[in-house]
Amino acid sequence: MAARSAPNCHLRLEWVYGYRGHQCRNNLYYTAAKEIVYFVAGVGVVYSPREHRQKFYRGHSDDIISLALHPERVLVATGQVGKEPYICVWDSYTVQTISILKDAHTHGIACLAFDLDGQRLVSVGLDSKNAVCVWDWKRGKMLSMAPGHTDRIFDISWDLYQPNKLVSCGVKHIKFWNLCGNALTPKRGVFGKTGDLQTILCLACARDELTYSGALNGDIYVWKGINLIRTIQGAHTAGIFSMNACEEGFATGGRDGCIRLWDLTFKPITVIDLRETDQGYKGLSVRSVCWRGDHILVGTQDSEIFEIVVHERNKPFLIMQGHCEGELWALAVHPTKPLAVTGSDDRSVRDMTEVVHIKDRKEAIHELKYSPDGTYLAVGCNDSSVDIYGVAQRYKKFGECVGSLSFITHLDWSSDSRYLQTNDGNGKRLFYRMPGGKEVTNKEEIKGVHWASWTCVSGLEVNGIWPKYSDINDINSVDGNYIGQVLVTADDYGIIKLFRYPCLRKGAKFKKYIGHSAHVTNIRWSHDYQWVISIGGADHSVFQWKFIPERKLKDALHIAPQESLADSNSDESDSDLSDVPELDSEIEQETQLTYRRQVYKEDLPQLKEQYKERQKGGTSKRRERAPGNSLRLHFVHGYRGYDCRSNLFYTQIGEIVYHVAAVGVIYNRQQNTQRFYLGHDDDILCLALHPLKDYVATGQVGRDPSIHIWDTETIKPLSVLKGCHQYGVCAVDFSADGKRLASVGIDDSHTIVLWDWKKGEKLSVARGSKDKIFVVKMNPYVPDKLITAGIKHVKFWRRAGGGLIGRKGYVGTLGKNDTMMCAVYGWTEEMAFSGTSTGDVCIWRDVFLVKTVKAHDGPVFSMHALEKGFVTGGKDGVVALWDDSFERCLKTYAIKRAALAPGSKGLLLEDNPSIRAISLGHGHILVGTKNGEILEVDKSGPITLLVQGHMEGEVWGLATHPYLPICATVSDDKTLRIWDLSPSHCMLAVRKLKKGGRCCCFSPDGKALAVGLNDGSFLMANADTLEDLVSFHHRKDIISDIRFSPGSGKYLAVASHDSFIDIYNVMSSKRVGICKGATSYITHVDWDIRGKLLQVNTGAKEQLFFEAPRGKKQTIPSVEVEKICWASWTSVLGLCCEGIWPVIGEVTDITASCLTSDKMVLATGDDLGFVKLFRYPAKGKFGKFKRYVAHSTHVTNVRWTYDDSMLVTLGGADMSLMVWTNEMEGYREKRPCDSEESDTDSEEDGGYDSDVTRENEISYTIRALSTNIRPMFGVKPHLQQKEPSVDERPPVSRAPPRPEKLQTNNVGKKKRPIEDLVLELVFGYRGRDCRNNVHYLNDGDDIIYHTASIGILHNVATGTQSFYQEHNDDILCLTVNQHPKFINVVATGQVGDLADMSATAPSIHIWDAMNKQTLSILRCYHSKGVCSVSFSATGKLLLSVGLDPEHTITIWRWQEGAKIASRAGHNRRIFVAEFRPDSDSQFVSVGVKHVKFWTLAGRALLSKKGLVSTLEDARMQTMLAVAFGANNLTFTGTISGDVCVWKDHILCRTVARAHNGPVFAMFTTLRDGLIVTGGKERPSREGGAVKLWDQELRRCRAFRLDTGQATDCVRSVCRGKGKILVGTRSAEIIEVGEKNAACNILVNGHVDGPIWGLVTHPSRDFFLSAAEDGTVRLWDIADKKMLNKVNLGHAARTVCYSPEGDMVAIGMKNGEFIILLVSSLKIWGKKRDRRCSIHDIRFSPDSRFLAVGSSENSVDFYDLTLGPTLSRISYCRDIPSFVIQMDFSADSRYLQVSTGCYKRHVYEVPSGKPVLDQATMDRITWATWTSILGDEVLGIWSRHAEKANVNCACVSHSGISLVTGDDFGMVKLFDFPCPEKFAKHKRFLGHSPHVTNIRFTSGDRHVVSAGGDDCSLFVWKCVHMPH
Repeated sequence: MAARSAPNCHLRLEWVYGYRGHQCRNNLYYTAAKEIVYFVAGVGVVYSPREHRQKFYRGHSDDIISLALHPERVLVATGQVGKEPYICVWDSYTVQTISILKDAHTHGIACLAFDLDGQRLVSVGLDSKNAVCVWDWKRGKMLSMAPGHTDRIFDISWDLYQPNKLVSCGVKHIKFWNLCGNALTPKRGVFGKTGDLQTILCLACARDELTYSGALNGDIYVWKGINLIRTIQGAHTAGIFSMNACEEGFATGGRDGCIRLWDLTFKPITVIDLRETDQGYKGLSVRSVCWRGDHILVGTQDSEIFEIVVHERNKPFLIMQGHCEGELWALAVHPTKPLAVTGSDDRSVRDMTEVVHIKDRKEAIHELKYSPDGTYLAVGCNDSSVDIYGVAQRYKKFGECVGSLSFITHLDWSSDSRYLQTNDGNGKRLFYRMPGGKEVTNKEEIKGVHWASWTCVSGLEVNGIWPKYSDINDINSVDGNYIGQVLVTADDYGIIKLFRYPCLRKGAKFKKYIGHSAHVTNIRWSHDYQWVISIGGADHSVFQWKFIPERKLKDALHIAPQESLADSNSDESDSDLSDVPELDSEIEQETQLTYRRQVYKEDLPQLKEQYKERQKGGTSKRRERAPGNSLRLHFVHGYRGYDCRSNLFYTQIGEIVYHVAAVGVIYNRQQNTQRFYLGHDDDILCLALHPLKDYVATGQVGRDPSIHIWDTETIKPLSVLKGCHQYGVCAVDFSADGKRLASVGIDDSHTIVLWDWKKGEKLSVARGSKDKIFVVKMNPYVPDKLITAGIKHVKFWRRAGGGLIGRKGYVGTLGKNDTMMCAVYGWTEEMAFSGTSTGDVCIWRDVFLVKTVKAHDGPVFSMHALEKGFVTGGKDGVVALWDDSFERCLKTYAIKRAALAPGSKGLLLEDNPSIRAISLGHGHILVGTKNGEILEVDKSGPITLLVQGHMEGEVWGLATHPYLPICATVSDDKTLRIWDLSPSHCMLAVRKLKKGGRCCCFSPDGKALAVGLNDGSFLMANADTLEDLVSFHHRKDIISDIRFSPGSGKYLAVASHDSFIDIYNVMSSKRVGICKGATSYITHVDWDIRGKLLQVNTGAKEQLFFEAPRGKKQTIPSVEVEKICWASWTSVLGLCCEGIWPVIGEVTDITASCLTSDKMVLATGDDLGFVKLFRYPAKGKFGKFKRYVAHSTHVTNVRWTYDDSMLVTLGGADMSLMVWTNEMEGYREKRPCDSEESDTDSEEDGGYDSDVTRENEISYTIRALSTNIRPMFGVKPHLQQKEPSVDERPPVSRAPPRPEKLQTNNVGKKKRPIEDLVLELVFGYRGRDCRNNVHYLNDGDDIIYHTASIGILHNVATGTQSFYQEHNDDILCLTVNQHPKFINVVATGQVGDLADMSATAPSIHIWDAMNKQTLSILRCYHSKGVCSVSFSATGKLLLSVGLDPEHTITIWRWQEGAKIASRAGHNRRIFVAEFRPDSDSQFVSVGVKHVKFWTLAGRALLSKKGLVSTLEDARMQTMLAVAFGANNLTFTGTISGDVCVWKDHILCRTVARAHNGPVFAMFTTLRDGLIVTGGKERPSREGGAVKLWDQELRRCRAFRLDTGQATDCVRSVCRGKGKILVGTRSAEIIEVGEKNAACNILVNGHVDGPIWGLVTHPSRDFFLSAAEDGTVRLWDIADKKMLNKVNLGHAARTVCYSPEGDMVAIGMKNGEFIILLVSSLKIWGKKRDRRCSIHDIRFSPDSRFLAVGSSENSVDFYDLTLGPTLSRISYCRDIPSFVIQMDFSADSRYLQVSTGCYKRHVYEVPSGKPVLDQATMDRITWATWTSILGDEVLGIWSRHAEKANVNCACVSHSGISLVTGDDFGMVKLFDFPCPEKFAKHKRFLGHSPHVTNIRFTSGDRHVVSAGGDDCSLFVWKCVHMPH
């Protein structure tokens, strides 16, 4: 028996030898108390050099690999490895956990760093993306996360001089990070020419943006900003592993074994070479340094720690040493002194004086032992043999034992040195005679041998160390302590266990200790059994444990604090649970309940989609509308007591709150009425009441179960908590201040979560226990503490950041660990009380059991704490009142029928029912029982029964009375009950049956009641007295339905699961017929009105007909069935009810149906707990319905009352009887409709419009993935091999100087290179696919809008612009914060790639429009992009909608960058979502065939679909815009031009044809409530594309836009003071005056791109652009506006000025070109010689020729002197591909052509002959240079352009600068010429992908760039270098 309980003695960790120097760095520091903190294996060590004492932190479950010290130097953060690694922040003084940070990283945590004030912690993971996380560590909350780098990161640090900046370094990179909002944005350090790109190992930040970093080659790199400014060469001779900053300067340590000290400006102070000191050795390598004052700590690769005092630097003091590389296996203990020896794979044995060296074996030696008399040495080896050597004979070999088939693992000698026992790798145990080595096979001989030591892992005496059913070889070492009768074992999981010795039976109990990380390879007792020494394999450490023998509990109370943590983060050992008495039957039953479902309600939408896919094209015919009637839940009979506890409370006004099925019930006992919370959709399992207000928390079953907190007065949800539990929530509790909530899940590890419920935030989470937890209780005095109690478990928890630390209750000698059923706190924070399953009450102080009191017979299920004392309730049906210390029982109440008061609403079924819930208040004790009764006990004794339901077991049988409002039910709980449905709502009668029953039926006269039982018998009872009239037993299986024939009730049909129906004559009590022929069990039976025909349903879904009374089977065609008049209809099959089967009919069954007597409405109940109403007959598939959720799983039966005024429904497993009132059509109070309309979307389309379709289908490319806009082919220039030129001239040459590459126009001036480009003007606005993106700021002085990736603030009066340029990709939406506190705050959302939080992920920027400061960046989970943003009324919340397939909706607290809530919005595109202007919680989203009304509750988003069915013929169309009115009115603009008006979520009217085309934009003016709408329509006299409406959208005024377009399409409207601001599809922004309707166009742009053609005027600041939209526009840079535009009717591709600027040539996409005179805009000439697009057109510098290059691989020459006939004079031959750009030479004799195969060619003009001689080419001076090809511009091609090209280039008029535009949307500035590959440049962002053309203006004052995707023109100002 000994092995059945764990030993009572104990081990305490006393010392750890070792320090982790390998693979870790910067992990050794001085704390404020001058102690040294470091780690080894899984233990944090705090070593005090003064006292030579170690303290241990053991909160980790695996190897620690990183450590950071808080700036105040008391707190330490450590990070570990593992699959789900976590970070612990702990106090180095008390070694207690302060915070646990988890659920972010995988694999491990590589580095950690605190910021300057210690509030935030940054961590880097070891996962493939090396994720970087920033934590608010006190709250345990992650603030931000981003992928760190593709390769390992070695160090990270906060910049201590600039807030929100970090630096990280690692393999071949250094990155400078900025934290803003929730976004971490990196910039890579630029190594440049100053130093080589290499791996950076460590870093330290200093003032003035300086960063010092140590590199792999021993240099120190110094950074300023992100640029490398200098290097300190040879600071060390090899890699610098560690750098530590302190007040005096910096210390660095390297692989060369040197420590260097530097001052604050990094000038060297001194060098200490450790290899040269006394303790030094060759190969010493420094991994960690810490410099404080005159002490320096050094940690080495070989696991030593040195302390150096600066003035005695050659005498380092060795503080600690351990083994280094390789695994550590060998361990021996000196027989008489406290010394230990270890040997490891690092081939060194420490502490030993070796005499002889013998090598007989090739394999590793695993085990050696001296015999007890010291004469022999036995050596066990990996090649399966043991050699015996004589000690005195200089180790001569005496014998050899060969018998093992595998390597030797353990040996033991007998005490008399005559025998040896061995274990091998196969787990075999063999014996040998010594010293010869002969094997002993006779077991008898061995029996009496006494072994000197016991280290073998197999053998009878140690059977118990192996778990019961395991045969694995994972225990590495054992050592027995004969005196203390204990045994220690070490295994592969890092666990040390203490067993009793001997332990003979498998699966013995133990105590366990953790600390080592992976394998504990060996473990030994010291010679005097005072210590245990254990060694770790991979962690190279030696642990020394003190053995504490059995003592009294009193001494045990001062066990060091860490000890009680021994099991804090490890799984429970079943150790101290010695055999518990049998579990109580009720508890046993309860632990076996499973709440898993095959199908959860959450799965329905997906299932529906799947089934819909399969049934495409199935239902074309219009489905029947839903019925007009609706149901309202009226009363519920039932209370869930059989598996729940403490779920019954008084509210402050004396109502009673409890739950049953999926309903929260508030019961008013004075009026006997109920109100319901119907927010749950599955079983509620627990309920808690808020301590201060009438708020209730309820937790339910579900795949991702939710907890709802709701108000009992308004019955509205205040918060919904989801996302942390699985399968269900079984316990909840509020904190004393009501701000927090604790919950426990029913997943396998019974997770405990602590919430801030109002915010919906998860504060902390922890694994509870493997076994079921019944209760959680929060400490009323300390909000951070809680208790959980459950099966064999009581644990005391405290919060630590994001985790909880649990300590087991310590029972000591007082008792056994029992199963706890309930718990409460006492009158101090230390005291707690728990009720056990054996009827005791345990009293706890802190975690120690003080005493136990016997309280009940059988389990104590419920306790409640009062001001003075306690009340308990148990299985014995007794309520006991106690004094405040459980000394005396003051009073007991037994729950008995005799004590029932006359006002009771029912009858007690049995005396002393098991009590499951107790609550006090209002002078009464409220009691809930297992039988589903709620009783009120008066203090003086009488008991009133208030509510009751069936007991445990399914309820199926239900019958309503033919003419009274009563019904009968029969259940598997073996009772038959009669219920009153009239206002008295009570159980009138009950009768116990021998067996459970499944069906019942009243006779037509209401006098008799027939009941079918589960054993195949049935009985008829008197309906009033329930006494037997007659009973029969003809069948063996369940009777499933029983029915009297109509009229006189002459016959009784009894259907059974044997698939027969027996027909009895009621009068003669004889069986008169049997209906045979069903292939499966019978489910429903109905009579026809004449009593002649039976309709039957079977389990095989057959619908059969039988003739009464004989039972002959009839076949009736389906058409005829309808015509038959049925007395009742409960069938679920047949044509009349085809429509009641849902889309997912295969997953769920319809269990019951019932038809009203007027044959209009069919009610059904199904397996998913839905009650539905259909119109009858429900023909055609998938009829529309109304559905109601209140039951949890199966609805087993539904019945209308005799007058159809009520529907009664039964929930099978929830044992509840629900009464619903039937509300006829027309009778509709204006109350929120609690039904959900049928959720299958109507198949009708939502309308069509080309602009909407375009917006819906657009796919946004992100810059980083953009590909080339021109499909070029061939080898890119930077990859082409250069041909060596023929005449490499000698260096000194007499030839004339080389001519200029380019003719320069400002030769007189000094040439000044251009240093920078600054964006000055943008012509363009994104109106084609974005909406609601133009707003007024500053009372209408400025407007704000966007194009490409730029936010533009445009001054209305002056036209000046300023820009927000922080977005790295296209902006898609923009909104302005309307709250006065956040004036001029703008939010913009952009496109992006995957939602991986990296720099290319979609993001939202919130910024100040005036100073362009970024206030917050939100990286979001909307993959693809953000398409709508909206601020809430207070301005603190921001709503965003994504373009991902789910169209996710997210709410942010944008200032902190915190995501509050997120949910899939809709499966089709959402166009806009906007907050109600007066709300922070309500918003509306509109999109393709969808409008949804949302509420934010805590962290959850609850939505209601817009209901259209209230208006005749209204259908859901595609909604495009939304506006708001008072009193919860919402207006949505539709694709057809109507505006829908909604009250709450119900459509109340439509404004037909508010516009002729789609209503794209709506704007609600906050100050006067007027609404502006903008749509798409043709201008007409009375209509207009913009309309201003009154607050209710009844009257309007229209405005015309004088744009001259055929149709106006308005995309954005906004209203300021007396002005309306309009953004149009044609890229104009127009201001309309409200009084005079005058239009003022503020902004113009091209409508469609790309803009290919661009040319600047030869002398003035004008430029021309030509685009795909068929216009050429003239722009004035100085006046900042468009001067003119010409509509050409065809897409234009290129445009060019003549040298004097008097003519313009335009090339078209259709091959035509036109020449205009600038003065008159008249056509001078036009010609079309080509069919394909003209790509470039050029005048020669002498104005004589015109060259026209096209995509037909040709260049045509025209002589302009011959007049406007334009006949071609010649063309260039043999152009290999299409023409891109052309340039004339300065003398007009040559033309250079760049082509689509990456080749440049030169031709003579006008002959068109190719020039092939390189020398001639080199001498040409060009008039202009726009070519992207040629050796002179080789440097413009970048490395990363596999798919993307440089599209355009232009050399400045000065000839020394070059700008280019490329497919990534970048404008780059180079020096010209740039013949070196990958030349240095500056880059400028702003355009969307594809910059199509770029030009310098005259005098190089500006650069103009033209965009492809963004149809915008950017004007950049050139900044010249000063002279």
